[in-house]
Amino acid sequence: MDFDIVALSRLQFALTALYHFLFVPLTIGLSIILAIMETVYVMTGRTIWRDMVKFWGVLFGINFAMGVATGIVMEFQFGMNWSYYSHYVGDIFGAPLAIEGLMAFFLEATFVGLFFFGWDKLSPRAHLVVTWLVALGSNLSALWILIANGWMQNPVGAALNPQTMRMEVTDFGAVLTNPVAQAKFVHTVSAGYTVAAIFVLGISAWYLLKGRHVALARRSMTVAAAFGLAASLSAAVLGDESGYQSSEHQKMKLAAIEAMWETEPAPAAFTAFGLPDQQARETHYALHIPLVMGLIGTRSLDTEIPGIAQLVKRGEDTIREGIVAYDALQTIRAVAPGTAMPADARAIFEEKGHALGYALLLKRYVDDPRLATAAQIHQAALDTVPPVAPLFWSFRLMVGLGIFFIALTATFFVLSVRRTLDRHRWLLKVAVLAIPLPWMAAEAGWVVAELGRQPWVIEGVLPTAMAVSHLGAATLLATIAGFAAIYTVLLAIEAKLMFKAIRKGPEAFTVAAVPAAAKPRPAAAPTINQPLSA
Repeated sequence: MDFDIVALSRLQFALTALYHFLFVPLTIGLSIILAIMETVYVMTGRTIWRDMVKFWGVLFGINFAMGVATGIVMEFQFGMNWSYYSHYVGDIFGAPLAIEGLMAFFLEATFVGLFFFGWDKLSPRAHLVVTWLVALGSNLSALWILIANGWMQNPVGAALNPQTMRMEVTDFGAVLTNPVAQAKFVHTVSAGYTVAAIFVLGISAWYLLKGRHVALARRSMTVAAAFGLAASLSAAVLGDESGYQSSEHQKMKLAAIEAMWETEPAPAAFTAFGLPDQQARETHYALHIPLVMGLIGTRSLDTEIPGIAQLVKRGEDTIREGIVAYDALQTIRAVAPGTAMPADARAIFEEKGHALGYALLLKRYVDDPRLATAAQIHQAALDTVPPVAPLFWSFRLMVGLGIFFIALTATFFVLSVRRTLDRHRWLLKVAVLAIPLPWMAAEAGWVVAELGRQPWVIEGVLPTAMAVSHLGAATLLATIAGFAAIYTVLLAIEAKLMFKAIRKGPEAFTVAAVPAAAKPRPAAAPTINQPLSA
């Protein structure tokens, strides 16, 4: 069997990234929820809020450990599976990753230890500072990773050195303030907050259904509902900003998400439902909502969104420009060291160099892009269209679940204000069943972001097919099977530890062991309908 090394390398990275992203959103979101709960404890002095922090902190700690274990592997994959990528853009991509490791991760890991072991050694206010620093570290980790990822989606502040064939930083400030990176960061962390809020909401609802730990569950639900409502609304608003950035910098991704095969008159309609057919280049049984896509994608009524067919034609023109740049690049590289660079070749490369990546798409069909035929150029332009159906449905799954989260958290927020959280048992059951849904939305969002920029590993600069290492199919298949097995075991271990901690309940982690004779006689537990003050 003829294995595609590029496809296998992508599959391995996708596998490890999808597994890793199961843990990241919950870590980001729970860290903020813990900080909020502990702030209430320090302000009120009520020990139940400290018990809440300790209980949810145990679940945070389990998830944090698994996130670290699965995340480390991804760092090594860049050098092992994507060696040419590391060579080509390592000077830029490596800087945010190094900062993330040296500052954010060390900050987070250091204060996680103080969070768990500092309760009896730090004052309440000092421990609160530690908890907020854990939250800060979690979010800084996400910031630097998404700065790196955002640069892959919109490579700014960098230029190719034709003599070393490496991308070099020209403006690190532009890399940091990349609008795509900033939009991705705020949207991703809002999604993480939503994941944690639904997680806390669902587990608390389960306790209320069982009549266990009622006081802690009701307070936890109140925090989760308010925090989750704000987070889910933010995710929707900031997701719109992320989509707008795609219309500015990744037009093909936006057209593929919408399955917009031809350019429509402005403002374009939104396809709520349909069955995209990439071979036929049409969407069967399409249900359109007028005006909506134009307003979302361009924030205007008179700006059109180019369709896939038009973008493919533009791609052909850009590939031809890239061939001119490739020819100038070869002229420059042929000059002996220490010899003056040909001025005309340098001028051509500076003018057309932005299209070089499109010429590299031809490497799949011909060793020298300058020898490409018209048919090969057309095929390379068609390659710029990502898989439409997976993008179309992943986006709609993410958006549909986002709307559901807004409705769910808004409902429980109203119930918490009215102090009737336990009045409707069917709503509590819905909250429990909703626990896995935020992960589905988060993974769908990852698919939209990463699959949508194919065939590029660096948008418009480096095709994915050129970025891989020269590894054998047997090696890749073995590592894919190994990672799948190990990560599945890790996921099962986390699930078992989480379920065990939840079944034990807060007392297992918050009540100090004292002799039976010394234990105070417990007060009568509140009934499930008894109102509780903060």
